[in-house]
Amino acid sequence: RTPVGLELELTHPFSPADLEAVRNLPHRRWHGGRRVWILPDDAETLTRLAQIFGSRLLAPAPLSQPAGHPPPQMPTAGEAPQSGTGLRPPGAHTSPKPTEIPPALATPSTLERLREEMTLRGLSPRTRKIYLAHVRYFLDWAGERSADTTAQKAREYLVHLVEERGASRSFHTQAVSALKLLFERVLADRTLAEGIPRPKVEHRLPSVLTKDETLGLLDAIRNPKHRALVMMLYSSGLRVGEVVRLCREDLDVGHGLVRVRHGKGAKDRMTLLSKRALLVVEAYVQAFQPEGWLFPGDRPERHLTARSVQRVVHDAARRAGITKRVSPHTLRHSFATHLLEGGTDLRYIQELLGHSSSRTTQIYTHVTATRLSAIKSPLDE
Repeated sequence: RTPVGLELELTHPFSPADLEAVRNLPHRRWHGGRRVWILPDDAETLTRLAQIFGSRLLAPAPLSQPAGHPPPQMPTAGEAPQSGTGLRPPGAHTSPKPTEIPPALATPSTLERLREEMTLRGLSPRTRKIYLAHVRYFLDWAGERSADTTAQKAREYLVHLVEERGASRSFHTQAVSALKLLFERVLADRTLAEGIPRPKVEHRLPSVLTKDETLGLLDAIRNPKHRALVMMLYSSGLRVGEVVRLCREDLDVGHGLVRVRHGKGAKDRMTLLSKRALLVVEAYVQAFQPEGWLFPGDRPERHLTARSVQRVVHDAARRAGITKRVSPHTLRHSFATHLLEGGTDLRYIQELLGHSSSRTTQIYTHVTATRLSAIKSPLDE
């Protein structure tokens, strides 16, 4: 509960039906900055939430009410399960014991303080959402376990993620970053943060398509909107989050450039605008007349989601008979590699991709086919 009403946050997993049910609630509104739904704090809304989500809901945090204005009562056990402000992750405990959580973590304002800290530090909405989810999972797990120190709890939790749940290296790294931010910035205990080791960094070569495979993937796309989008991905080396946020005014036709606004690290940059891609984009725009976003979603006021783009690319690769694992980022890797094979200086490629360090761009020197194929194996000699 907040002074302006109930805040409802949906955490994974939730179904499209869950989301649609929330959208149908009366007087609801979406707060994009906080990534929550704002709902009326009344008995009718609480009852509706209980009917929609049942036992999956967490109880709302208490809020001091003015004298004479008691908070609305939750439905009784005979009417419906208690409702609240979020969904528990799979396997979560239905009745965690707050007394077993260290006092510094057991305060109701912990997640709110973490959210505030991330906002002030300028972290992206996606990063804030991921970190909050990791901290929630940790607090829920720690609620049923005892340990000597909070740092030890964190270490045991990370071991649980890796050994019992088989968490990937990236998921493990995200969890470490979230917990370090919690301990160091929110709980103001640098010693606790230093007690959590980071996993060893993986150095994997990017998956790259050949030019023939890229052509086959593009030919497999017939939808004008999807074809224009994928062409922009490959021809400009855009990240999936950058291409879905393009507006028509971001295309500088006169100079043959694309302006990327608020890319990774909140950086703007310019990259290439292919003439062939522009022809396809102009044909799409003329046919569909998008307003605002160049590639809007089902609702015109919203852009296409990254998940939708991933499905488009994956399906096109399957139809093209490409056996490699292909994602939108594969097209970005292919853009950089093909430029390097064509003789473009690595420094220019770094600028087009928006890399802060040349070391990041140098990975493409290891996958450039023309340079590697020029080297003969000693066996062939």
